[in-house]
Amino acid sequence: MSEGDECEIAVIGAGIIGLAVAWALRREGRQVLLLDPAGISEMTSKGNASAIAVSDILPLASPGILRKAPRWFFDPLGPLSIPVTYLPRLLPWLWRFWLASFPARFKASIAAQAALMTLSSKAWQELISEMELESEVRQNGALYLYENEREFRQNLSSWALRDEFSIPYDHVGSEELHALEPALSPRFIKATRVPQWFTFSDPHIVAQKIGDNLMASGVAFRQKKVLTISPAESFNELRLESGAPIKAKWVVIASGAWSNELTRPLGDNLPLETERGYNTTIPNPGIEISHELIFANHGFVATRLDTGLRIGGADELAGLKRAPNFQRSKAMVTKAKAFLPGLKSEGGVEWMGHRPSFPDSLPVISTASGHPRILYAFGHGHLGLTQAAATGQIIAAILAGRAAPIDLSPFSAMRF
Repeated sequence: MSEGDECEIAVIGAGIIGLAVAWALRREGRQVLLLDPAGISEMTSKGNASAIAVSDILPLASPGILRKAPRWFFDPLGPLSIPVTYLPRLLPWLWRFWLASFPARFKASIAAQAALMTLSSKAWQELISEMELESEVRQNGALYLYENEREFRQNLSSWALRDEFSIPYDHVGSEELHALEPALSPRFIKATRVPQWFTFSDPHIVAQKIGDNLMASGVAFRQKKVLTISPAESFNELRLESGAPIKAKWVVIASGAWSNELTRPLGDNLPLETERGYNTTIPNPGIEISHELIFANHGFVATRLDTGLRIGGADELAGLKRAPNFQRSKAMVTKAKAFLPGLKSEGGVEWMGHRPSFPDSLPVISTASGHPRILYAFGHGHLGLTQAAATGQIIAAILAGRAAPIDLSPFSAMRF
């Protein structure tokens, strides 16, 4: 399509969520235009931990969280940090975060997340099959690691919550654990194994392959920044940073942590924050691991990729404009070398990405509050890759006027 043309559906954002939305729409024969200022999967989706984490249904906001969180928040290298100078701006979000931690809301968020995860598992199987991505999938599962018996027992209640939703797992003792992962330090004495969890060979490569397949199927792409959306009765006009405007019958906003730049002028000032995540990818780590290793009490994971070993995690609530603090990446690598004694960290490449996050840990997947031809698909936190295929199928159902495959009330933009 040429500058200034009309299109049926404009999807703003070509990260993994936007790509999955385009896939779900295109498979139903829709005409789709993808728009992104950076390119296909060149922002947050480029450097994630590469996991389809279907067991990860527990929201960050949990009962009693604010008793534990302060010691994290103000540790600049801890698992969850807030720079002191950013705290005043974050207070409204933290207020909603506290409200989301009340027991009834906590349980409602778990149920909603579990429903989305069940759909995610099935939707990813379909996307992988249709895109012929089977060779990119590693199905060895994940291991949640514990350093002592007390730590293990403290986590049993979280696994009991997962029992309600039939999430498979089993606990393994020290001997079996170290047979599974010989590179692991003997300080870890138990683990919980999640067989459903799988990873990709490299999330950036997989997303780009999805993008290539979409282009081959007729999806158009423009590397453009959308500045504003002006709704009208039969179309929406998209004003671009450069070039003529585009008219789209439907618009899907899937711009991740930057989505509020477009939703605020539409009347939806949503409590969207960014969980800045850090990682280091080590090309020649000198060790082998088979599972994704989850050092939950330390806030990071280790993932084997085709491009090396990725050590990543460390949430930081610090907005979009603050410069990265790569001391957080270095702190994780230092811990990883103690936890994986043979690890060689030379040549590691550091990275930081912005995870879009709502206080209740649930994304917004719905129509705009006053504009039925504008849809939202963002706010997935650290679960964007996991929930992308399901989000695409939900958006396709909404746009087609079909009943959604799950209850969408917990994901409504109007819940705030």
